[in-house]
Amino acid sequence: MRDIVADRPRGARLLDVTLAAAGLVVLSPVLLVIALLVRLDDGGPVLYRQRRIGRGGAAFRIWKFRTMVVDAERRGGTLTVAGDARVTRIGARLRRLKLDELPQLLNVVAGDMRLVGPRPEVPRYVDGYSDEQRRVLALVPGITDPASLAFIDEETLLRGVEDPERYYVEHVMPEKIRLNLDYAARATWWNDVRVIAATFRSLAGPRHTAFDAR
Repeated sequence: MRDIVADRPRGARLLDVTLAAAGLVVLSPVLLVIALLVRLDDGGPVLYRQRRIGRGGAAFRIWKFRTMVVDAERRGGTLTVAGDARVTRIGARLRRLKLDELPQLLNVVAGDMRLVGPRPEVPRYVDGYSDEQRRVLALVPGITDPASLAFIDEETLLRGVEDPERYYVEHVMPEKIRLNLDYAARATWWNDVRVIAATFRSLAGPRHTAFDAR
């Protein structure tokens, strides 16, 4: 498998950092408003940090706007399904529009993530990867990717199954990894731009979006 980062021209990292930093500056008024809404909703912390596994199996802390009650992890599992009682009122809106992911621009600046790359998983799921699935750890994780587009309604999907955890591990996660490895084999800057554009379209329009890098 080609390395999604190493095979790109020099300057890819610089481009990611430049765009992420510019995004933080341009979106700063939006970020401040969201932070205020989260704080006013229940008085808890604005940001949430969670341990995820990145390239080479290295752990890092991913940044998000907090969308769930403060003690959410003690009240339930890692997965969130549509209608989860742990999600706050403003959190539900942020999750629907994916605005809770915006602080991950900080992760891009820090070098933990890219703009486009496989979404990083929590350690407990990575521990269960097969040898084939572990190939995805050769890639730098990202804010958005083709798998995120394919499963943009994941929370609703999981709500409709009897055992969300098992269904995710046996069906959703393997398909996400397959999509990301397939994308990595043909990744280019242009395809990255198309993924980002498709992500914006998915938030503004119908909630079912497919991406074809061919």
